[in-house]
Amino acid sequence: MFDINGWELLLLGLLAILILGPERLPEYAAKFGRFVRQARTMADRAKQQLKDEMGPEFSDVDWRAYDPRQYDPRKIVRDALAAPADDDDIAPEPTVDKPLSTPRGHDPSLPTPWDSEAT
Repeated sequence: MFDINGWELLLLGLLAILILGPERLPEYAAKFGRFVRQARTMADRAKQQLKDEMGPEFSDVDWRAYDPRQYDPRKIVRDALAAPADDDDIAPEPTVDKPLSTPRGHDPSLPTPWDSEAT
């Protein structure tokens, strides 16, 4: 749920024992358990209320499209790199025989003009 591995959980438990002390730790653990149960109950009630209000359209919603984890930039780049390249998406390489445009009125042997009042 919180993406905590075993060592991090052990460290958090040790910190809780040091900060709260062994006398108050069971009291705060019970409070935390009640909070988690209340939050789960509230989420279930909200989901049930949403189902009741939306009716049959609730089951038609693609909830995976609203998952914020899909917007991880690393996942987006990984998916883009793993996708096969379409030939239509790749622009042809331009052949460079001559410049595409030549500047008008510019002599490369002269210094570049500049405006002393603009700087």
